[in-house]
Amino acid sequence: MSLKEQKQHAAAEAAKFIHDNMVVGLGTGSTVAHLLDMLPDMLSDLSHVKWVATSAETEIKCSDLGIITMSDVDVPIDLDIDGADEADLKGNLIKGGGGALLREKVVARNSRRVVIIVDSGKLKRDGLGDFGVPVAISPHLMTLTVRNIELLGAKCAPRGNGRYRTDDGNAIVDCHFGKISNPELLEARIKLIPGVAEVGIFHNLCNTLIVGNDMGTDIYEIERKTPGYRN
Repeated sequence: MSLKEQKQHAAAEAAKFIHDNMVVGLGTGSTVAHLLDMLPDMLSDLSHVKWVATSAETEIKCSDLGIITMSDVDVPIDLDIDGADEADLKGNLIKGGGGALLREKVVARNSRRVVIIVDSGKLKRDGLGDFGVPVAISPHLMTLTVRNIELLGAKCAPRGNGRYRTDDGNAIVDCHFGKISNPELLEARIKLIPGVAEVGIFHNLCNTLIVGNDMGTDIYEIERKTPGYRN
């Protein structure tokens, strides 16, 4: 079975979590794209859902499908469905391959339930780090910010030779640390560097990990020690 079919399986399983009268975050990337393709057939039963996109890419695709998204809400996000570049069974994630890590983390942090959908190749049982860690940084004094990240032991490559910009105007630096033994600590250390807007390590945000495979899906429920949005 192809990775595309695995992604479709994961997306179809995640769609079961969406119910009417919810506020739903919609992620970015190739796996979530399959979910978006399924939504038009579901809209008649979801007429009171408020949709929040995590990127301009998702906003545009939703608009093309007749789905209106919001850039701000004053109520909790009930459900966030997003993909990941890597995931482990503790719910640690690497995200940001599509450049939307800042908005993705804001939505995830303010969601009551975060469902992550991936194909089987994204599940890393021996630890994160093969993909590298995308870091969103200010373009101002970018070279010096990159050097400070490298002092933590990374090999860094500014995306697009430093010309790439996110929806929020940040640059992206892809940082390879090798296998990451403590994602929480590394995330915190990178975020302390002035100039860093957000880090593509997502720790303690995933509630449910859905992994598409050749037979269908495997679903892992993960204890999220700190809840997301609190009333």
